Amino acid sequence: MSNAVTTATFRASGTWQPLANPVFRALWFAVLFSNIGNWMETVGAQWLLVSQPNNSILVALVQTADTLPVVLLALPAGVLADVFDRRLLLIATQLFLAVVGIILTVLAAIGQLTPMVLLGLTFLGGAGSGISAPAWQAMIPDLVRRTEIRAASVLGSVSVNVGRAVGPALAGILIAAIGVAPVFALNAASFVIFTGVLLWAHVTREDAPSRRERFLPALHAGSGYVRWSPFVRRVLIRAALFLLPATAIWALLPLVATDELHLDSAGYGVLLAALGLGAIGGVFVLGRLHARISEDRLLGLASLAYGAAMAALVLVPLAAVAVAVLFVAGMAWLTVLSTLNATLQTFLPGWVRARGLAFYLIVLFGAQALGAAIWGVVAGQVGLTATFVGAAAVMVGTTAAGRRWRLPDVSGLDRSAVVSWPEAALAFEPDAEAGPVLVTAAYTVRAANSAGFIAAMADLERSRRRTGASDWQLYRDGADPQEFLEVFEVPSWDTHLRQHGGRLTGADAAIEERADALAGGQSIVHHYFLAGDVPAERSENGDVM
Repeated sequence: MSNAVTTATFRASGTWQPLANPVFRALWFAVLFSNIGNWMETVGAQWLLVSQPNNSILVALVQTADTLPVVLLALPAGVLADVFDRRLLLIATQLFLAVVGIILTVLAAIGQLTPMVLLGLTFLGGAGSGISAPAWQAMIPDLVRRTEIRAASVLGSVSVNVGRAVGPALAGILIAAIGVAPVFALNAASFVIFTGVLLWAHVTREDAPSRRERFLPALHAGSGYVRWSPFVRRVLIRAALFLLPATAIWALLPLVATDELHLDSAGYGVLLAALGLGAIGGVFVLGRLHARISEDRLLGLASLAYGAAMAALVLVPLAAVAVAVLFVAGMAWLTVLSTLNATLQTFLPGWVRARGLAFYLIVLFGAQALGAAIWGVVAGQVGLTATFVGAAAVMVGTTAAGRRWRLPDVSGLDRSAVVSWPEAALAFEPDAEAGPVLVTAAYTVRAANSAGFIAAMADLERSRRRTGASDWQLYRDGADPQEFLEVFEVPSWDTHLRQHGGRLTGADAAIEERADALAGGQSIVHHYFLAGDVPAERSENGDVM
């Protein structure tokens, strides 16, 4: 069955439909509570640093410390999430995050939370989030029907943005009333709640590998998939082009609240709540927008709206105006990121989903970490007004540049796993780690079909490399131009078995079928091993011949 989800199917299933599933509903609310707690902690940490010297840099570094670990750990975490039980991995990381939250709470309560210690513990919390994020993202398709994957992905964005709406406002009230320590304590409690729900939940992974991959080959396979998937690369580029300028709001909003709008912690919470509520409001119009305009145009319009909101925030320094433009910015933020995330979530095949999403998270958090640091330094040099106007101008430029990497319509692609080749007829049973293995496929192609065949084989090259080939070539016989020989190399026999027994999708099989059709039939395949990996023949008396 195809994993592709059309816009029409998405509308039919309904944005809220996945919440009818009790397991998804329980986990979604647990993640929601965790997001609220995380944003409460972010507000508490930033507010502790507002009064410090060099506050513009320190405040921005809170977001850098929270997001940089995701950049460093997301890809290894994606491998772990594809190879091991995602639920158990999430349980372990939530317990780690609870311990970090408790340490933060105790140090804040006794007044020993210096800026460097605060940033260090924030970094550890970001590390836990970096390990758990790919596992949670990749587990979503295990919780809902295929037709609900896009809706579930959008609901994930809703959870994040409800956290942004509720968490900062609640943190502002608590900080003003009883201080920062209770804010950190509630965040630690949210991890404990999430752990409890995970212990209760029963999650069945349909695409679980029949045998576990080793870490380094799995890491290499995930990188190879992204390298040879033009669509995934386009999604990553579009995300980076939006996030680098967009991060200015999230990184510097505390300073806008205090220096430009003269608000206290509660007022800052209201501003963040406006961003979060705008994102929630975006959910109600996103389906209608998808029905009327293309994804490319939707991404462009939302990016320009976000840029206009950034400029208006500092050019009209009134609290009421700030709330209104931040609401618009929140809608634009959700529109861009949920569109990119949902598209990638439904496009990636199950065997590499967590690793592919890990690259998305690296871009998502890496661009925010880098952008926060850049805009923090710029604000310290030229002031907030010039910084926000400059970020808005950059947004216009990156939106125009994004038209070079348009997103094609992939809704019709079959992402279900298929077995493409029959079991190889070998004279011996190779060791799984034997390799490299050279695979050849011979084709006979009529002269009239040769140009189309060569073009089809270019697509097949990307398919072979995405699924494990480390090298690939197409040769043509000098004596008989109708004879073609495809030659590709895989690192090991185990990789080749995975390549044709789980990694190929229906879309990959269609590419191979198109090449076979142009050749007039299936190819003749041979597998070649290093001489030392092939058992030596023996004579009748047992001597090696």
